[in-house]
Amino acid sequence: MSQAFLSMLEAGRRRLTNIDKIVEFLTGLGVPPELAPLPLPRRAHQPRNPYSGDLDPSLPWTASRMVAALGTAVGGSTMDRRRFLTVSGLALTAFVHHWSTAEAEPLVRAAAGSRLTHELLDSLQGTTDNLRSMDASAGSGTLADLGDAHLLFLKRLVEQGSYGEDTGRRLAAIIADTAIQTGWFAFDAGDRDHTPAYLFAALRAARASGDVRLGVGALSYLAIHGYSTGAPRNAVTAAQAAREKIKRLGAPALEAMLLTRQARGHAKLGERQAAFTALGQAAELCAQGRSECDPHWLYWVNEGEIHGQAGSCFLDLGEPHRAVTSLTKAHDALNPSDQRTRGLFLCRAASAHLRQGDVDAGCDTAHRALDLAEQLQSARLNEHIETMLSDLQPLGNATYAQELLDRAAAVTGAGN
Repeated sequence: MSQAFLSMLEAGRRRLTNIDKIVEFLTGLGVPPELAPLPLPRRAHQPRNPYSGDLDPSLPWTASRMVAALGTAVGGSTMDRRRFLTVSGLALTAFVHHWSTAEAEPLVRAAAGSRLTHELLDSLQGTTDNLRSMDASAGSGTLADLGDAHLLFLKRLVEQGSYGEDTGRRLAAIIADTAIQTGWFAFDAGDRDHTPAYLFAALRAARASGDVRLGVGALSYLAIHGYSTGAPRNAVTAAQAAREKIKRLGAPALEAMLLTRQARGHAKLGERQAAFTALGQAAELCAQGRSECDPHWLYWVNEGEIHGQAGSCFLDLGEPHRAVTSLTKAHDALNPSDQRTRGLFLCRAASAHLRQGDVDAGCDTAHRALDLAEQLQSARLNEHIETMLSDLQPLGNATYAQELLDRAAAVTGAGN
């Protein structure tokens, strides 16, 4: 909302009538939910409450609810998973609000079960970190199943182990990190319907851990889910809410990452100036370098990532020449291990070349993308390849087109 609009609201010359804007406004003011209870919107084909059981963010943020949310994410029915998908911008805002304000129950269990040790927790965090590295270098492949297995083991430790409050917080942090990563694995593998289930469960675990950065991490992936599934306003909402929570933390890399995802949402909405402003701020923060407050799981944010996301925004905004420039810089500056990201940026660079009529550069870049795709298992990368090839077809160059189409079919399995 602009300063002028806020002034008119304050003076009573304007009113908020859009329900999503009302909830966002109240959330921005930090109004306790019990003071302004608002019903979630109802559609004719949906039940009155689009949440069921532990999907409702207004339910107490207790350990048992966290465990139940994990169970829904890992083993929930198809209907349970789809209920996550039906969340509107209003429902997302409600979840963010409760994550920000709800009082979380300490995770403590003094029982006859085995006492959890620091060595065990180190090993469990190491497993999550290793899965993360495997995903960056080889794609999601079968990692979603491995993530599920790891989450189920962590869930059993919550239910059966013995631990004090400090150990419980660390266990919750590992659960949140693992749920975020497994949600991402599902997304990269093409299971977008299931992704939000993991991320909302991660928000509950992050709250129990007391580490706001993990909740911010979950919101950052909800932002990707938003701008990738036709809901770019959700991406802006999630990224802005996350930035608000860390504005005094002093974590430049973390805020830079959030700004790129906010920019992607703005670009998908055609909000050119807002996208450029966010990208400029992200570049400035990235140039500051990492601080001790930046989380270890954010190792991949660097100049190459900023250039790549800028190029992606330029492509969405219909500026292929600027997209080529930024995506070329990204290719030169990315972390060597981030092969899937490199493949995604190459696909977008090929599309940018083709959209500005440079068939030779477009085809050469497309083949380089396919070189990487042969080594990776990523449904998301395959989708980018399909988009890239769709940009080639209108150019009418049958020889180039058929060669790329045949090779892409072999790489992605589209010809099977």
